[in-house]
Amino acid sequence: MAEGQAAQPLSLKYRPMTFDDVVGQEHVVRTLRHAIEAGRVANAYLFIGPRGIGKTTLSRIFAKALNCTHELAPGIEPCGKCVNCREIAAGNSFDVIELDAASHNKVEDVRPIIEAVQFKPASSKYKIFIIDECHMLSAAAWNALLKTLEEPPPHVRFVFATTEGDKVLATIVSRCQRFDLRRILTKDIVARLKYICAKEGVDAEEDALLAIARGAEGGMRDALSSLDQLISFKGSHVTEEDALGVFGLISRSALENLAGAILSGDVPAILQAIELFDSAGKNMRRLSSELMAYFRDLVIVQTLGTNSKSLETTQEQAAVLERQAKGVHPSRLFRICDLLAEMEDKLRYALSVRTIIEMSLIRASRIATTATVEELLRMVRELKASGAGAVSIPAAIANTPPPQPQPQPPAQPAPLQTQHQPLQTQPRPPQQPVPSPAVQPAPTTAAVPAPPTPPPPSHSISPERKREILDDKILNDILVSIPGSIVTDLR
Repeated sequence: MAEGQAAQPLSLKYRPMTFDDVVGQEHVVRTLRHAIEAGRVANAYLFIGPRGIGKTTLSRIFAKALNCTHELAPGIEPCGKCVNCREIAAGNSFDVIELDAASHNKVEDVRPIIEAVQFKPASSKYKIFIIDECHMLSAAAWNALLKTLEEPPPHVRFVFATTEGDKVLATIVSRCQRFDLRRILTKDIVARLKYICAKEGVDAEEDALLAIARGAEGGMRDALSSLDQLISFKGSHVTEEDALGVFGLISRSALENLAGAILSGDVPAILQAIELFDSAGKNMRRLSSELMAYFRDLVIVQTLGTNSKSLETTQEQAAVLERQAKGVHPSRLFRICDLLAEMEDKLRYALSVRTIIEMSLIRASRIATTATVEELLRMVRELKASGAGAVSIPAAIANTPPPQPQPQPPAQPAPLQTQHQPLQTQPRPPQQPVPSPAVQPAPTTAAVPAPPTPPPPSHSISPERKREILDDKILNDILVSIPGSIVTDLR
């Protein structure tokens, strides 16, 4: 670089110049190429998508492809060497006019366009108007441009770009070919960053590039700007700690450990992790979205496996996700995701961000480790369907229609009748009772035959009846197999 010459930002230096350089928008590139090759170029195109994914870049490449004069492949792939390609790339072409609608959004600003369409291009095949952030145009400006947009001269083409497509008038959208550009995949951003680092002679760890790609949230321009900032900060060697420290991000391993603590119900580990993140100056609001994305990956792994295309992780990370996904029931995972979405919504207006995150994650750990009534009933039904056990299960637990209750005085509550009925037992070999989670078992006693008349109604179960139920092997096996289940009382 010459002395006194300003360094060119990476986002401009490595801006795509041809369709082949565009990353992550293959569906748009393929359509534009076929339209040019078949001679079916529309009057107007509308590119919609978030920031930094290539809307304006694609508009310029499309303009170069339409006006390229290269003899080998005219009008399909811009050569970048002819006069028209160089002038469009430099932004001084008389036939390609760009308008920033964010600062030129009145009728007076679009009137020169209406007048210019009447003149043929100076040295190109088409006169092309590129209007960026077109949603900022006023309704009066759109109405003034409407007739020209619907029936332009054959030598005029319009290209609109916007980040908020829902704000563009429906009458305008109906007169354009609409393309919704996607957020660029993390792996594609990492691959592009590796290519640029090799060109610039920068030794960057893959985990550092992955952290940059995560922070960019699908925007290539943001990723290049972050890489440029890191190179200015650290020089030719960039590590993951550098990326995490500069941008306030959380390492993937720390995120995996936090998710593991939530799934195992380790509250002290959760609080210690939050304390560590907060003291290190991490972006706590960003932690919420990172956790939401991580548990979304767990759902993807449970549903589609680790080979899903929507899973943007390395092989090592996919292995950790698979191991954690196997240890949690899908219903609990969905409930945790609902709780994290609720937490993210609360954080938008909260002042005490750390407190809300701590309380929400503790609740999530309770969800991950506490058995629900539905899980208990499902396991009982599965056990009955398999034919295991000889003791009949009470109807209130097995979710089957209860037997008809014995006639009782009207004053007594009816739901207690079923629970006061003795268990119908079949002969079974002597066996050691399995201790219940909360009550010490007594020595095994023989089943007491049912008395000829029902016991008097009462709001509590006799000690002998409690002991008979607590010594039931099937119920004990079910309760022991469900994490978090505790027997406190029988009524």
